[in-house]
Amino acid sequence: MSEVDRLLAEHCPNGVPIRRLGEVGTFVRGRRFTKSDMVDVGIPCIHYGEIYTEYGVSARTTVSHVREDLRNQLRYAQPGDVIIAGVGETVEDVGKALAWLGEGEVAIHDDSFLFRSELDPTYVSYYFQTSTFHIQKEQHVARAKVKRLSSSGLSRITIPVPAPEVQSEIVRILDKTTELQAELQAELQAEMEARRKQYEYYRDKLLTFEEQVE
Repeated sequence: MSEVDRLLAEHCPNGVPIRRLGEVGTFVRGRRFTKSDMVDVGIPCIHYGEIYTEYGVSARTTVSHVREDLRNQLRYAQPGDVIIAGVGETVEDVGKALAWLGEGEVAIHDDSFLFRSELDPTYVSYYFQTSTFHIQKEQHVARAKVKRLSSSGLSRITIPVPAPEVQSEIVRILDKTTELQAELQAELQAEMEARRKQYEYYRDKLLTFEEQVE
């Protein structure tokens, strides 16, 4: 059982309301822009593919921008919305979620959806990592070469709705766990790099020694 599953089981016992996502919020599909529309300075945007490669559970800034002249053609997530990748390479991957916590609106791609509700957006984003969500999601994925989710399918997926303070506590614990895991990963990578350099140093010393002996 993952940490997310464990916490939800602990904080959402029997009696906590279970609601369909479509009952507690609304889904809105983004509008199309292409990589050729992206610029260094412009309207903050999130391409659906970046949800998989560039972001974790939440974000306050974007890594990409699109041209200003597209402003009226785009669709935007607002602070507190959840951005969901509607297209993926596998059934397991599709539907990754990102809580948008930035100060302003952000343009979203047409292969993604925004979910707007009164729920804690980061709580929703974490919920999209649970086994419960994935089991339900599998019933609604269109299994073509590219796997797709629709807003109607997403709207039928259920979510536990504990009190707001419980949602915040779950997010606080999971954010801390994620932070600790990132620190441990960074320490492990640093240790591996140090070991590699140490190995290379002694290897070079050994080779130099062998040349001198000859």
